[in-house]
Amino acid sequence: MIQTEFIRINPADSVVVCLRAMSKGEIISIDNFNVELLQDTPAGHKVLLKDTSKGEDIIKYGYPIGHAAEDLKAGTWVNENNLKTNLAGTLSYEYNPVNETLNIAKEDRTFKGYERKNGEVGIRNEIWVVPTVGCVNGIAEKLVEKLKEETKCAGIDAIHAWHHNFGCSQLSGDHENTRKILRDIVLHPNAGGVLVLGLGCENNQPDDFMQTLGDYDNERIKLMVSQKVEGDEIEEGMKILRNIYKIASTDKRTDVPLSKLRIGLKCGGSDGFSGITANPLVGELSDYIVAQGGTSILTEVPEMFGAETILMNRCENKDLFNDTVSLINNFKDYFLSHGEPVGENPSPGNKAGGISTLEDKALGCTQKCGRAPVSGVLEYGDRLKNNGLNLLSAPGNDLVASTALASAGCQIVLFTTGRGTPFGTFVPTMKISTNSLLASRKSNWIDFNAGVLAEGMDMKELLRQFIEKVISVASGELTRNEENGYREISIFKNGVTL
Repeated sequence: MIQTEFIRINPADSVVVCLRAMSKGEIISIDNFNVELLQDTPAGHKVLLKDTSKGEDIIKYGYPIGHAAEDLKAGTWVNENNLKTNLAGTLSYEYNPVNETLNIAKEDRTFKGYERKNGEVGIRNEIWVVPTVGCVNGIAEKLVEKLKEETKCAGIDAIHAWHHNFGCSQLSGDHENTRKILRDIVLHPNAGGVLVLGLGCENNQPDDFMQTLGDYDNERIKLMVSQKVEGDEIEEGMKILRNIYKIASTDKRTDVPLSKLRIGLKCGGSDGFSGITANPLVGELSDYIVAQGGTSILTEVPEMFGAETILMNRCENKDLFNDTVSLINNFKDYFLSHGEPVGENPSPGNKAGGISTLEDKALGCTQKCGRAPVSGVLEYGDRLKNNGLNLLSAPGNDLVASTALASAGCQIVLFTTGRGTPFGTFVPTMKISTNSLLASRKSNWIDFNAGVLAEGMDMKELLRQFIEKVISVASGELTRNEENGYREISIFKNGVTL
């Protein structure tokens, strides 16, 4: 349970977070501190508990979130103007393993999913058109429109075309990233059937692309190359889609153990409440799913900077530790190679919401993965191999990172937000608000309100409600982004476009 005025998250912290807007002259009394506010301070923002010299670290979540840019008095509103990051370049790390027992009971819980021939499970049964190149986006859209008109989506959950701008005029890493993400989408278990739609002259050659799928279900996954079609490609595409639809529309949901559930962990439009309410709640859910034998994935590597040692020391073995070190330092090198500082974060919206440095953001962000050990580390575009908590290489950008989580195999993305966002990726993207005001203002965006934790609700009670909500969504309940039709993909790009 959280106080309703302010909170000191960790006993070592030198700041408290205001849980409501507080006025100059109000008194904060907590532990052995009795501090008068020197400025009006918005909700979600930090107030200093003790005098702090220029250059001295300021502590939140029990860790430094940066240093004082000037001498600061107790009672000062701490924000991006007087707090500066400690982050610099790549670092050397030492493995100091931390093994924490979760003590979470394994329950005989199930959700209603779609079991696929290869043993994977989908939480949706949809038909997708996946272009190999952006040049055929218009054809893909027309095919989807016609199939929707013919079938009214009877017997399936939805029909979508996944537009993107790539597949040609890309080199080396960008080209491979595009192929990997499109491969992962085609193979995703939330699809009951897929038409891969090529043009024919693109760098991402359709026949070669199909080879990347490996041993796939060739009854449900079909290829059409538009330049090779004699006559009307729409008519030919509809013939293929009708056959796919006939097969997929017979699929039925069955009871599936929670060990088959794979959740992606993401935050965006974060605020000062993110690390206090929604992210810890999602962390508890992540630990629960892992304890049931399921899987969660944390990404947004740049938003691990400043909290990375916490994750490194939770790695199950030295090899995973080394993989995590590479994950972090490779992304720092990416920033530095473009002449950008590694601490170029948070966003204007984050700052307005009470997050002042990247360390401040990272220590709140990593709350989403709870306390479970790290059992896998994935490169961008990789597909899941290990159950349990995994780390995934992807940037913080909401659309790119959410697409990467789904591509890795997550059937659902849990997305915490303090500022609000309407988008969704190609799997259900469930929005969890950090504060009740957002949940009230944007009820058409928000699926679940974690803000009640700041109003005194017990975490265990809210976790039970959250578990039921996630299981309901996995069993077919639509998320807000699905109801609104807000769904898209975005692929990471780093290099030259020809």
